[in-house]
Formats: sequence, C-alpha cells, structure tokens
Amino acid sequence: MANSDLAQLIEAFDRLSAGGFTMGADWQAVHDICQRHEGEQPFDWGHALCHRIEGDDWNADYWYRRAGKRRGTATMADEWSAMRTELSAKVEAIP
Repeated sequence: MANSDLAQLIEAFDRLSAGGFTMGADWQAVHDICQRHEGEQPFDWGHALCHRIEGDDWNADYWYRRAGKRRGTATMADEWSAMRTELSAKVEAIP
C-alpha cells in the first residue's frame, strides 16, 4: 500500500464529505479507489462507508467485516472523522 494511495483516498473522501455524503461522482471516485485496493484494510473500511452512504447495509456490513470493523450508529460525518484520523496516521507512518 503506497502512501499516495491512502492520501488519494483521504482527498476523495474529503470531497465526498464536503458534498454532504451524497451519491454521485465524488461517491463513485471513492468507490473506485476502494475497489482497486480490495483486501487492504483501510480501503475495505472506505468501501464499507461507501455502501453505508448508499444505504446498502448488507453490503456495508460485509465490507466492515473485511476491514475488521463494525458498522456504528454515528453519523457519516462522525465516522469519516474517525476514519480520517486513523488513515492520516497511517499515511504519516508509511515511508
């Protein structure tokens, strides 16, 4: 997993967040990034959040399990805030 790939995911999610977590081009961009990195925990978590945004809880739960996470009850913004903190720490840790 490259540092730039995680940074790209963060930037894409920031755009999705700024747009209110609505379906559209920004959602598709995040989903595409996550699909390219299937099997990598941070991207599987992002994939889970994508499907939660979509309202597909069954699919979201599948990706949460793959990421070692559980679907919470917090808002999308709250989950993204927690995810962003964790992903940013990983970006800083990758040489």
